[in-house]
Amino acid sequence: MNIELTEATWMEDAGEISLARLAELSGLEEARLRELVDYGALAPVDPAAASWTFSAECVVTARTACRLLNDFELEPHGLALVLTLLERIRELRSELQRLHAEMPR
Repeated sequence: MNIELTEATWMEDAGEISLARLAELSGLEEARLRELVDYGALAPVDPAAASWTFSAECVVTARTACRLLNDFELEPHGLALVLTLLERIRELRSELQRLHAEMPR
């Protein structure tokens, strides 16, 4: 039996994190995170700011990106496309759940 250890990080819903902290939490290099911003897969809170900060939700996206890179060795634009499609799937599932909940029984 294999036991897999997982690191957990508590993130406040309204918190913002720096680019360096996002790199640390996700396992991606800052340069790779900048590429994901350039391709639209990640969005800083204020893109015009001198030093970017990100919402805590971006940690999930960045960690997913890291896993995809490790598993499939995707190029930056391909990785951004996959992340965008995964987010759209999440949105559609959420909408479907909402619609099911509104249906009369």
